[in-house]
Amino acid sequence: MDVARLAAMDAERAAGLLKEIRAATLAGRRAGPPPRAVINESWIRAVRDGLDPEQCCVGDLLSLEELAERRQRSPLAEVLPLVRESLAPVTDEAQSIMAICDAEGRVLWREGHPAVLRKADLLGFEPGADWSERAVGTNGVGTPLVIRRPVRVHSAEHFVRAQHPWTCAGAPITDPRDGRLLGGIDVSGPHETQHPATQALVASVAKLAEAWLRERHLTGLDRLRSVAAPVLARVGGRALAVDRDGWTAGVTGMPPVDRVALPRGLAQGRAWLPSLGDCRVEMLPGGWLLRIEEPREAAATRVFLDVSGTRRSFVTVSGGAGDWTHELTPRHAELLYLLAVHRPGRSASELAEALFGDPGRTVTVRAEVSRIRRYLGGLLEHRPYRFREDAVVEVARPERGCDLLPHSSAPSIRGGPEAG
Repeated sequence: MDVARLAAMDAERAAGLLKEIRAATLAGRRAGPPPRAVINESWIRAVRDGLDPEQCCVGDLLSLEELAERRQRSPLAEVLPLVRESLAPVTDEAQSIMAICDAEGRVLWREGHPAVLRKADLLGFEPGADWSERAVGTNGVGTPLVIRRPVRVHSAEHFVRAQHPWTCAGAPITDPRDGRLLGGIDVSGPHETQHPATQALVASVAKLAEAWLRERHLTGLDRLRSVAAPVLARVGGRALAVDRDGWTAGVTGMPPVDRVALPRGLAQGRAWLPSLGDCRVEMLPGGWLLRIEEPREAAATRVFLDVSGTRRSFVTVSGGAGDWTHELTPRHAELLYLLAVHRPGRSASELAEALFGDPGRTVTVRAEVSRIRRYLGGLLEHRPYRFREDAVVEVARPERGCDLLPHSSAPSIRGGPEAG
């Protein structure tokens, strides 16, 4: 059902029509207009996950200790004042509540109109609750985390009947440093009080939060750059100063690079990095000094691509100097999976065809592969793009083929042989 048509109706009429659409769709009947594509796809996932549309099944709450720990770890704690200031007028005037969740759909913070907060408590929509799509079906918290874009879920577009009195608008927030999903924000309230423009507002606030995080990152790099400059001036040979996420603040004796992939748990001492080789690692305030040693012969390397999860994917590289793991963006997970299951390699046009159904989109493919090479270095070759022949590549897939990279719309993954 088109959003513009729903917006033109009064709230009760729109809610009634959506209930008819939901009942017909879940019963396998075609009666009247179909649900919006984004909603229909979410309902399909909910059915596949075994959710009962007539039963609200909010799982166990986090303990107060677990909730406090997640709040402390979350980068979104830094943007909470900004989100609160931006959305407080809406929650007051439109009888709504605002929530911030982590990447797993756990509600970390929630505030807003007192009467609506009490109703939310009865629904189980409270701090520490799991409002991922897998747990409670189509909703403004969990669904944006799955599809990685803003969504408005109006009344009976919710999969679970108990949520039908509500309308939710949510948007994901990603880390501007590496594209990693951090969580999302949501504005929810009684469906008769929610304006269709709320989705645009929430999406704008999410982008504002990302911009604020980006500015914080650049400020931190500037501070590190001022500390690193005199250190690099005294270094003989090649060296880089990088922040904790691998972004470069300065180099000496070598061409500049934007970023270096760092292994988890990096510490002072010797380390092997895929794009640099052997390094001596020294601590700097806010980052690391990487002194590059003489190159060595490449050791046998094992690449383990883990796409078994429905939300997050990882690549782990194991070699003579130890292991390191990198969390993948959805696009990089798609590309590496397509290369892993076809070891002879693929050209840029073949990858474009597999990802987009359009062999002409080679510029996008080349740009993304270039970004992947920043952390996989010489493990990826080109002409055609492929994993290095002597690398041992393994893939962990989900148990069900339909769960493979559920965010992906790539024709070869959704319907091709790679999905098996």
